[in-house]
Amino acid sequence: MLNKPVLVESLIVFVIILFVHAVVWDRYSWCAVALAVQAFYVQFKWDRLLQLGGAVFQFRAAANSGLLPASMVIPLLGIAMKERCKSAGIVYFERFGIVVASTGMLVALFLSVIAVGITKPVPTNTCILTGVAGSIIIYTMKHSLTVSEVIEVLEVLLIFVYLSMILLYLLPRCFTPGEALLVLGGISFVLNQLIKRSLNVIEGRGDPIDFFLLVAVVGVVLLGLFFTVLFIFMDSGTWISSLFFHMMTAVLGLGVIMPWLYRLIQRNPLFWLLQFLFQTQTRVYLLVYWTFLAASACGVVFYQNAKRSSESKKHQASTITRKYFHFIVVATYVPGLIYDRQLLYVAAVLCLAVFIFLEYIRYFRIKPFGQTLRHLLSLFLDERDSGPLIFTHIYLLLGMSLPVWLFPRSCAPKGTLSGAGALVPYAGVLAVGVGDTIASVFGSTMGEIKWPGTKKTVEGTMTAIFAQIIAVALILIFDSSVNLNSSYAWILASVSLVSLLEAYTTQIDNLLLPLYLQIMFM
Repeated sequence: MLNKPVLVESLIVFVIILFVHAVVWDRYSWCAVALAVQAFYVQFKWDRLLQLGGAVFQFRAAANSGLLPASMVIPLLGIAMKERCKSAGIVYFERFGIVVASTGMLVALFLSVIAVGITKPVPTNTCILTGVAGSIIIYTMKHSLTVSEVIEVLEVLLIFVYLSMILLYLLPRCFTPGEALLVLGGISFVLNQLIKRSLNVIEGRGDPIDFFLLVAVVGVVLLGLFFTVLFIFMDSGTWISSLFFHMMTAVLGLGVIMPWLYRLIQRNPLFWLLQFLFQTQTRVYLLVYWTFLAASACGVVFYQNAKRSSESKKHQASTITRKYFHFIVVATYVPGLIYDRQLLYVAAVLCLAVFIFLEYIRYFRIKPFGQTLRHLLSLFLDERDSGPLIFTHIYLLLGMSLPVWLFPRSCAPKGTLSGAGALVPYAGVLAVGVGDTIASVFGSTMGEIKWPGTKKTVEGTMTAIFAQIIAVALILIFDSSVNLNSSYAWILASVSLVSLLEAYTTQIDNLLLPLYLQIMFM
């Protein structure tokens, strides 16, 4: 029997796809539509496999596969980037957008083929649809990509296959198939870009902050894989193992990651970072302000844990309590977006590396803080943290940061896009910081009318849309670089569609919603 919330979620995704391709219709649009249709059918095969326990790996329970919404994110981002850079006359990044779109389509198609291949009996109609979609995509790639670009797409696919086999085995129940597609597909693309740029270093070419992001992401992933293999043979909870962990982190950081970054930016990474962070007085003020907010977030964690200790019954943080962190993150990102986006870019990368490193310490029970972190963070767990790692706070950071990191700066004259595109860096703030937060708070406290088949309320969604419109008005007042050029109807439609998606999706909304809002704005 078909799941009605999944059907509504799929309908919303199809509407977003049609909205995008109503503005941009070319040969890649046929590929995107074909991919969406086959992903719609295949996701029900994935859902059936998850319910029967027939999937190869253990995926996150209490959620559908999410294949359709996840499959369309990377292709639509690539198509939007291609059009923006084409209108700006930047041929290199126009071609890069085509590579991104082609890679996203091929990786999504691969995941669909896996589902069809392990479904018994073999679904004939779905196989035919997948074959037709694959033929359209491969035919278009054949007539659109150069040989070097085809090789690059296949490299990302190969990395994705091996990375999926390793990480899905090591991290059971941490992802749905759709979330795995987004997260592992993104890591695969970043790793391939880092290898490509490391082999073709040209002095003075490329922005150091882009290299900083690539090296930081790949570095923390490789660090985690190294210690996972190491602690198969050692007990990670002892003082000797903990000391070895800290020593090897220093060795790998100073002996591998720092030289790698030095090769890319052609200067000492530590000196460059210190000079960058304290370059202007505005940056110093922002860093002091962000330090105060970080201390406030820690204060909330300690206060809630003290409250749990003082109560006899098991205390768990409420929805409103968890949304405190959303308010803190909004207060962190908005000044950075207004006054210094480059500093925000680098600070978010540093924060991501710290979050993942602290999660390693918690997971491996590294002394002296591992057990303490386990106790402190257990209070804020929800049903989505069913695997060995806690990703909720990392997804929140990613949702806020991805629109900043993925903003096509080279294709944006004067550092901003025209029309609704000017709001692209604010997509995370609007979708997660404002929309998701307001929907949760008002929906859980005052909501009475529920959307059919979900726990989300109509009042929460309507309030979220209204709050995001107010936030856009405030951005127009305080950020002089934003000029919407009368694109208000498009902004209202974008915000409304993404808010409806939030009501019906069972995927990690902190990750999915900002990306769809960014696609609509671009």
